[in-house]
Amino acid sequence: MSKITIDDLMTELDDARLTAKANGQASAMVAATMSKAKLLGLDKADSEHNNEPQPVSVIVNVKDARKPDRVC
Repeated sequence: MSKITIDDLMTELDDARLTAKANGQASAMVAATMSKAKLLGLDKADSEHNNEPQPVSVIVNVKDARKPDRVC
């Protein structure tokens, strides 16, 4: 049994959007973008914040693949 993650779905939606863009299908591009927004919960109105964009935290872990991890 394989698990589908949000990252997997986001990748598929990104691919769909790029395919739609390459084929000049603006409505399909919008549908993919809106699907991403729904998946991330960005499509819901938040009356407390008056629909203002909220900050997003992105964490990037960089690892040098040339050096193996060393356990001390």
